Amino acid sequence: MTSRIPRDSRLRLVRPRPLAAAPRAMNQRRPRRPAPRPPEGTPARPQLAGMARSGLADAVRVARWADAALGPGSDFGTADGKATLSDATAERAGRELGLTTAQIRTDWDTARLAGLVEVHGDRARPGWRLRAWDRDDSAVLRGWVALFDAWSLAHPEPAGHEPAAVAEVVTAMPQVLSFLQLSAGPVPVAQLLDLLQQRVTELRTERCEVPYGPRPEPAPQQPCDDASLAPLLDWALHALAGVGALTCADGQATLTPLGSWAVWVKLEQICVAAQSPAGNIERSAEDMLRGCAQLRPNAARAEYRAWLAARPVGSAVTELLTAARGADALLRGLAFEALRVVGAPAEPDVRAVLDEPTLRPYALLWLAEHEGTDPEDAHEALTRHEATWLWVDTAAAVADHGEAPLLVRHLESAVQPTVPALLEEVRAVGHPRTVQVLVALAAAHPDPALARAVRRAAFQVHTGGS
Repeated sequence: MTSRIPRDSRLRLVRPRPLAAAPRAMNQRRPRRPAPRPPEGTPARPQLAGMARSGLADAVRVARWADAALGPGSDFGTADGKATLSDATAERAGRELGLTTAQIRTDWDTARLAGLVEVHGDRARPGWRLRAWDRDDSAVLRGWVALFDAWSLAHPEPAGHEPAAVAEVVTAMPQVLSFLQLSAGPVPVAQLLDLLQQRVTELRTERCEVPYGPRPEPAPQQPCDDASLAPLLDWALHALAGVGALTCADGQATLTPLGSWAVWVKLEQICVAAQSPAGNIERSAEDMLRGCAQLRPNAARAEYRAWLAARPVGSAVTELLTAARGADALLRGLAFEALRVVGAPAEPDVRAVLDEPTLRPYALLWLAEHEGTDPEDAHEALTRHEATWLWVDTAAAVADHGEAPLLVRHLESAVQPTVPALLEEVRAVGHPRTVQVLVALAAAHPDPALARAVRRAAFQVHTGGS
């Protein structure tokens, strides 16, 4: 009689998948939310993409010139860490493209903000959107929305205004844009100024802190001064006009079809999050991620975007990384999915966690994808040890939140070709959840012999034996 314990059980291999594959597989039972329809009269996506291509044509031209003239991965920028064009490069581009140096710099900045050029420290290279520009309408629209979101950077504020006042106007402008979108037509600038004044007054009132103990009667909140807000509103409207979101003439402002669509998309994102059972948009990063764990990938990404839109990028990234450091491996994977939505602004913080063993594999995958590697091939950025650690972490997420068949199928994503090799490397990797993962896998696997081998490995890890 021969032993039933497999000596060289072959695994049916598939491409290794990131942790995100676990929640995706667990979420397939949730009914699909009907896709919301944009307001009547909104052009079709191909038409909107055509408008975006037209508006960004000059930026695309400069980005492609840099790609061809300087080569992918070349040092396009100066050493100041801002990836601004050097004087010599800007002058050369101007000569070859027939533009002034000022136009070249403006178009270069627009290309950066639209993701046509990606900045990494003091280096820049062509972004994936530039590669997909002629064939992918979604890439084009995302690039335009990125520029729309950065309108205040694309057109810096006029000199002579307090930074706090400028920040208040930038914070208040989404409400102004929402009013324009709901109005579906020209709105007098004077009416927008009244709305801006009310919103800025609300922001100042919300910031008032009430001290404890006896205190004098507070002075009544002074309304905003139209004279101080008027030039800032004028700047904001012309900046938004500069990125193609609206038109402003004869004392009236009107959203363009692109601007109206973009505002509608953002309102829809916020509504999706606000209507979720947990009210994710108001919750902490950890609670938001838990609330998204049962959503389908597209719905989850919409909630990430809405949650991110409601807070400063820096603090949001910090919150997500804090959640990723917790004990729940599923939240770790979801946190990096949310960081993929953040994109380039999260890169410095993601690089900063490469020295943390718990986060390193996720950070390496994130950086590989961010730098243009196909997600299917991003696992090649990991060493064998890191890939095995990630496999165990993924299995821990599945064991905690998934079903037994999913844990069994997770074997398919192992980089090791055999069960014995997998068990040997899993034991050596030192993941704190190794024992629990192996016990859960042994309980779930239908093959008694393989389950027995896995259970023996779990016992050896637990006792420190060999």
